[in-house]
Amino acid sequence: MKSRTEIGVVGPCAAGKTTLTAALKKHGISAKPIAQEHSYVPDMWRRVTNPRWLIFLDASYPVTVQRRRLDWSYREYEEEQHRLRHARQHADLVIYTDSMTPSDVLVAVVRFLDSQNH
Repeated sequence: MKSRTEIGVVGPCAAGKTTLTAALKKHGISAKPIAQEHSYVPDMWRRVTNPRWLIFLDASYPVTVQRRRLDWSYREYEEEQHRLRHARQHADLVIYTDSMTPSDVLVAVVRFLDSQNH
């Protein structure tokens, strides 16, 4: 039987999904980044992992371009946001990462998880 992923992480490109997932794994928490932003299937996040907790990381268009030097248009960013709407609606936690460091994001997620276990 497939073990259930504890944390699924979704969000637009350069929001911090891979970074957060790696940090959670270092803390012994099962986590997986889900490339929902590239899928036309609204609930792909659920079909791929069906995580116990869904974390939505968000970032503004200018920040995504700055973080990864992405060569994409605002329209492409908006399309990703559109594809992510189902995941956003079902997220257990939404974090806007624009002004946060990776450590700040990790602390916010760990605090959320701690609050769910009490």
